[in-house]
Amino acid sequence: MEDGYRNNSNFYEGARDIAREVKRQTSNQAMDYYQNNTYGGYSPNDAYYNSGDPVNQEEDAQSDATEGHDDDDEVYEGEYQGIPHPDDIRAQQKDTSMRDEFRDHADIMAERMEDEEQLAYQYENIIQECGHGRFQWTLFFVLGLALMADGVEVFVVGFVLPSAEKDMCLSRSNKGMLGLIVYLGMMCGAFVWGGLADKLGRKKCLMISLAINAAFSFISSFVQGYGFFLFCRLISGFGIGGSLPIVFAYFSEFLSREKRGEHLSWLCMFWMIGALYASAMAWSIIPHYGWGFSMGTHYHFHSWRVFVVVCVLPCIASIIALKFMPESPRFLLETGKHDEAWMILKNVHDTNMRAKGEPEKVFTVSQIKTPKQIDEFIEIQSSTGTWFQRWFVRFMTVVKQVWESMLYCFSGQYKMNTIFLTVVWFTMSLSYYGLTVWFPDTIRYLQEEEYTSRVKRFEDEHVKNFVFNFTLENQIHIDGIYYNDKFHNMKLKYVTFEDCLFEDCFFDDVISTGTIFKNCTIKSSYFHNTDLHEHRFVDCTLINNTFSNQKDDCDIDFEEDNDFLIYLVSFLGSLSVLPGNIISALLMDKIGRIKMIAGSMLISAVCCFFLFFGNSESAMIGWQCLFCGTSIAAWNALDVITVELYPTNKRATAFGILNGLCKLAAIFGNSIFASFVGITKVVPILLASTALVGGGLISLRLPETRELVLM
Repeated sequence: MEDGYRNNSNFYEGARDIAREVKRQTSNQAMDYYQNNTYGGYSPNDAYYNSGDPVNQEEDAQSDATEGHDDDDEVYEGEYQGIPHPDDIRAQQKDTSMRDEFRDHADIMAERMEDEEQLAYQYENIIQECGHGRFQWTLFFVLGLALMADGVEVFVVGFVLPSAEKDMCLSRSNKGMLGLIVYLGMMCGAFVWGGLADKLGRKKCLMISLAINAAFSFISSFVQGYGFFLFCRLISGFGIGGSLPIVFAYFSEFLSREKRGEHLSWLCMFWMIGALYASAMAWSIIPHYGWGFSMGTHYHFHSWRVFVVVCVLPCIASIIALKFMPESPRFLLETGKHDEAWMILKNVHDTNMRAKGEPEKVFTVSQIKTPKQIDEFIEIQSSTGTWFQRWFVRFMTVVKQVWESMLYCFSGQYKMNTIFLTVVWFTMSLSYYGLTVWFPDTIRYLQEEEYTSRVKRFEDEHVKNFVFNFTLENQIHIDGIYYNDKFHNMKLKYVTFEDCLFEDCFFDDVISTGTIFKNCTIKSSYFHNTDLHEHRFVDCTLINNTFSNQKDDCDIDFEEDNDFLIYLVSFLGSLSVLPGNIISALLMDKIGRIKMIAGSMLISAVCCFFLFFGNSESAMIGWQCLFCGTSIAAWNALDVITVELYPTNKRATAFGILNGLCKLAAIFGNSIFASFVGITKVVPILLASTALVGGGLISLRLPETRELVLM
C-alpha cells in the first residue's frame, strides 16, 4: 500500500514538473509573439527593412508543424509573401486598443512620432529599391495634366473677357469681379482640398476636385447670364484649387530623396504648358467669330464659348488617366492600411524592373512599419440614428480633423517654418500676380495713348448726297453739315460728332464703338438695324426721326479689341519661363532650395527696377519675359520645400494653406496694381521690388531640406 502510494506521489511530482516546463515554454512563445507583432519584427540590424537575408531557421519547424494539414482547410494567400494574416492584425489591434485605454495621450503621441520616424527611413529605402522608372514617368504625365488644368484655369477668364463683356454687357466693375472670382474659388479650394487629401486620400480628392472643375467649366460655356456664369467660374475655381496641393504631395511620395527636387521641378513645367495651351487655343479659336451658333435673339454660342469647352480637355484627360493610378502608399501606411500599401509598392517595383529588363528581380520587403492610429471616427449605428445623423456625424468629424490639422501647422515645431513660408509665399504671389496683370494693362494704356495721339480732326465740312460704306476710326468732326447722306454697312470706331447737323440722312446696318453725337441736331433721319441708341446722343436735338429694328445694346462702350496683344503677351510670358524651369530643375538638388528661393527673388527684384525704363510696348514685353523667367525658380523651390518640411499626415494641409494664402495675395495684387495703371509706375515697381527683397531675405531663415527624408 505504501509502495503504491509512494509510486503515485512520484507520478504526481513528475506531472507537476512537466506542467511547469510547458507553462514556461508557452510563456516564452507568447512573449516572442508579442514582440514580433508589436514591433513588426524590428531589430537594430535591419531597421524594419528586409533586404533579402537568408530565411529564418524556424521555417523548417513551421513546415513540420503544418504537416498533415487538411487540404480542405483554408490557406492564407499572403502566408508565403510575408504579409501578416488579417486575423492576427485584428487581434493585435484589439489588444493594443485595450492597453491604450490605460495609457497617457502624450505617451501614445510619442510612440506614434517614433513610429513615423522609423517609417520615414524604411520608406526611403523601399522607394530606392523600387527605383525610378516607368511608373514614376507615367504618374508624372498624369499629374502633369492636372497641373496643366490649373494653369489653363488662371488664363481662361482673361482671354474670354474682351468677347464675353459684349455678350453679357459687362461693366468695368463686373469685369473686375469676374477676374478675381476665379482666384477666390481657388483660394477656398486650396484650403478645403488640401485638408481633405490628408484625411481621405490623395487620389480620391484630386479626382473629385478635377471633376468639379470640369463640370462647372463646361456648364459655364453655355450659360448666358452674368450671375450664373460668375457662379460657375467660382465653383470651377474651387475645384481646381485642390490640384496644386494634392499633385505635389502625391508625386513626392513616389520619389526618393535624390530624385525629389529635380523631378518636382520638372513637374512644374506643366503649369507653363497649360498657359501656352490656353494662349494658343485662344489665338486660334476666339478671333473666328463664325465658330458658333445662335438660337433666336437671346441665346448665342460664340467662339469664346468654344474656347472655354476646349480648355476643359486637359482636366478631363487627367481624370480618366487617374482612374488607372494607385493611391499614395505613404498615405495608406499613415492610415494603417499595410496590405494595400505593400501591394502598391510591389507593383511599382515590378513595373520599373520589367521596364529595365529585370523582371526576375524580387521585391524583398515583407513588412512595413505602420504608425499607431489615433484618430477614430464616431459612428452612429443604424439602430440608433437616421442616415442623415450618421452622415452629419461623419462630416463634422472630418471637419474637426481638418481644422485641427490646420491649427497643428501653426503650432509646435512647425510654427516658425509655417510663418516664414507664409511670408515668402505671400510676397512672391503679391509681386508676381500683381505684375502679370500690370504688364498687359500698362501696354494697353501705352497703345491707347499712341492711338489718341493719332486722332484726326475735321472742322466745317459739308457733305451732301454721299454714301459712307467704309470704317470711320479715331476721328473728331466739328461743326459739320451732312445732308441726304447714307451711312450703310459700316463701323464707327471712336468717332465724335460735335455741333453737327444731320438732315434727311439714312443710317443702315451701322455698328459703333466709342462713338457719340455731342450737341448735334438730327432732323428727318432714318435709323435701321443700328446700335445707335439714346445714350449715343448727348445733349442732342432729335426732330422727326425714325428708329427701327435696333440692335441689342447694353449702354456700355467697350474697349478696342486687343486680342492679338493679350494672346501674344501671355504666350511670350509663359514661354520665357522655360529656361528658368530647366535651370531650376538641374540645380535644385545641387545648390539647395533656400539659395534657389532667395537668389531668384532678389534677381527678380532687380528686374523690377529696370521697369522704370520701359516706355514702349516692346520694352515692357521684354521686361515681363525677363521677370517671369527669373522668378520661376523661386516658385519651383517653394513647391519643393513646402512638400519636404511637413509630415505625411499634414503635407497636403500645409500646402493647401500656403497656396490659399498665395491666391489671397493674388487678389490683393490684381486690385492694387491695376488701380495705378495710367497714374504712376513708381508705386507698383517699388511695391513689387520691396516685397521680393523682403520675401527673399525671410526665406534664408528656413531650414534646408534636400538631405531630409519625407516624414
